[in-house]
Amino acid sequence: MNSKEKSLSLKTLPVRIIIPVALTILLFVLTIFLLIIPLVEKNMLDDKRESIMALTESAWSILNLYHSKSQNKEISDTDARKLAIEHVKHLRYGPKQKDYFWINDMVPNMVMHPYQPDLEGKDISTLEDPKGKRLFAEMVRIVQHQDAGFVDYLWQWKDDSKRIVPKISYVKGFKPWSWIVGTGIYVEDVRAQIRTITLQLTYTCLLIMAIFLTLSGYIIWQSTQTKKAQIRAMEQSRLREKQLLQADKMSSLGILVAGVAHEINNPATSLMLNAPNLKKAWHAFTPVLDDHFKDHPEKEVCAMPYAELSNRIESMLTAIEDSSARIKRIISDLKDFSKPSGTDMGDRIDVNQLVNKSVDLMRSLLKKSTSHLFVEYADALPKIQGNFQKLQQVVINLLVNAGQALENPDQSISVITVNDETAGFVVIEVTDTGRGMTSEDLKKMKEPFFTTRRDDGGTGLGLSISAKIISDHKGFLEFSSTAKKGLTAKILLPYEESE
Repeated sequence: MNSKEKSLSLKTLPVRIIIPVALTILLFVLTIFLLIIPLVEKNMLDDKRESIMALTESAWSILNLYHSKSQNKEISDTDARKLAIEHVKHLRYGPKQKDYFWINDMVPNMVMHPYQPDLEGKDISTLEDPKGKRLFAEMVRIVQHQDAGFVDYLWQWKDDSKRIVPKISYVKGFKPWSWIVGTGIYVEDVRAQIRTITLQLTYTCLLIMAIFLTLSGYIIWQSTQTKKAQIRAMEQSRLREKQLLQADKMSSLGILVAGVAHEINNPATSLMLNAPNLKKAWHAFTPVLDDHFKDHPEKEVCAMPYAELSNRIESMLTAIEDSSARIKRIISDLKDFSKPSGTDMGDRIDVNQLVNKSVDLMRSLLKKSTSHLFVEYADALPKIQGNFQKLQQVVINLLVNAGQALENPDQSISVITVNDETAGFVVIEVTDTGRGMTSEDLKKMKEPFFTTRRDDGGTGLGLSISAKIISDHKGFLEFSSTAKKGLTAKILLPYEESE
């Protein structure tokens, strides 16, 4: 190559590289800020709306509880209303426990407002927000026409009467007392979260731009060298690209964890709010129902004796509380995935009991996947040292995976426990006869983000977290499979020989 050709190459080479890189970065940035962030904001508002709807339903159920007590002559109607007001008045939620509920009637008069007690007992039909909207009159109209709904208006910021911000509330009518109960979200909360996400994405974009520019400069310099140097540069570039993709994938873990926590926390919060109220209501109803069915033992409810139904409802309510608490624990475990294992390993665990509880919890789900579920327990298993909840999480994860691997209900799932006295392990073995896995996929099963079900919403985090939990218990998680012939997962947990 002569000097003229070399000079021309050096001038055109950067242009050929920089322009595509610049266009790629520009397209990436535009996609993030013009498409993804507005979509995230919309989804967050939708999630908030669903959340306040569930919370209002919970507060409404409290009114219904006290009304039922008055109807059953346990308390007077006047006392029922007073107790309901006091109960709802002290309900709080949100990050700083400042979000609240209020009650007004259909006049409308304000019945209860925790932050503006001066309004209580007053006619608020003409009360307007700064834009002239008669918000409480609008709430009455919505309840009259559709029993419940959303209202947009301007209102004071929580307990700060000097700050007026946009608010979206959900209201629901309680016909027996002609009341309306409601709660709301501040749009500013969502906007603050969006600003935080935008800032994080800005830093991420700047980092990616710096990496791209550095990598591009490196390639340009390498491209001016000899053919051998060019080959080395190409190989190095391919290596760097793979490393960059992996680093980008791992850096997304924080955003993924935040997204998972956000998506799960809303239904979990609803469960944790509603379950205790349902349980209290059931305990309040039970004496009345016991007396009724004592006099009418021949009557059935839902085609079963009352005593059996009563036991089932108690178990179901307890299961709801336990499940919501387990959701919270799973979120915590996900965040702690990369941290050193904790020291909460003091449980003396009966492995048969662990498996039994896990299978019972998942039995209804597994019945939808298979008609052939087999469970076999070894006799006199030694107890192991560890964390019951975390090990239960692993067993449940394996059961869920087994159910998802089945292609029809005629395929089976078996769960057995074994005492391997020679090696000093208690073994939990979960086997399915589903689609199985190839030897290549089998080697990657415990890697973070690896999944064969990404199109069905799989994230590839379950088994990697499970493997870490078993490792923290000084045990092993092993898999064996043949494609189209099923998969076997083994949990090996050590125990002391003295056991």
